[in-house]
Amino acid sequence: MTVGFLGLGVMGQPMARNLARAGTPLVVWNRTPARTEPVRAAGAEVASCAPEVFERARVVLMMMADGAAIDSTLGRGTPDFAATVADHVVVHMGTTSPEYSRGLASDVHAAGGSYVEAPVSGSRTPAEAGRLVAMLAGEPHAVETVRPLLRPMCHQTFVCGPAPNALLMKLAVNLFLITMVTGFTESFHFADRHGLDRQQFLDVLAAGPMASDVSRTKAAKLLARDFAVQAAVADVLKNNQLIAAAARKADVASPLLDVCHALFDETVALGHGRSDMVAVLHALESRTDRVRTASGPRGEQPR
Repeated sequence: MTVGFLGLGVMGQPMARNLARAGTPLVVWNRTPARTEPVRAAGAEVASCAPEVFERARVVLMMMADGAAIDSTLGRGTPDFAATVADHVVVHMGTTSPEYSRGLASDVHAAGGSYVEAPVSGSRTPAEAGRLVAMLAGEPHAVETVRPLLRPMCHQTFVCGPAPNALLMKLAVNLFLITMVTGFTESFHFADRHGLDRQQFLDVLAAGPMASDVSRTKAAKLLARDFAVQAAVADVLKNNQLIAAAARKADVASPLLDVCHALFDETVALGHGRSDMVAVLHALESRTDRVRTASGPRGEQPR
């Protein structure tokens, strides 16, 4: 069965490449044609437009930037939409609001198609290694059609029930990720500003129960001040905004997330939106410098 793939960005490109390398018959399309070349080299065929992908594949995976990109690509809101998605399984793998996904599911069903949410947990490095974790939601028959297709990209998959439960699960997972990495970065900043051996600090953490793949990866980046993107600050801020909106809608308190929201907003304002999320260090350093400037030497209040 030929599978379609739309959206070859930071995450989509390695995901599609893993599908092609695994021998999945794959046809891809991306708004920036140059991004299709590594996937073509891995064995995929490249379509000239998004409708061609639907003409050649019954199951179409989408890793698009946001709802506007999805709507534009599918022609949602135009007569072309129904003709495009009818009799297809449309798989939304990106991160949008649960409300957007619920509306898209309704429109796909009304047009005679099937809809599956399949957002993934993981950044570019796990995407390249085929070690993402997928959360799926939708009609059981459509989910079971899609689930085996994800194996070259995802080492585990979890069925979460009807849509938008998979996206709600993704937001819950991202809440933990955002607060964890922000807390880790703040602890590194604390150790650094107290003059501790930064490598030893990281070694102590790595030897203890809080060590994880995430902490080990981010530790190396913090130590080297390597802000090359794995998960971009701007994308983390967008996720933060989606989680906060979902929390407010359900009257759920999210005090830790709200602090992170402010810090990532400040990081973007400082010009680091396209840096890795550990660049939140810049916002922490900026706050510390402001406090020290206001307090005077050794924390003394100016007279």
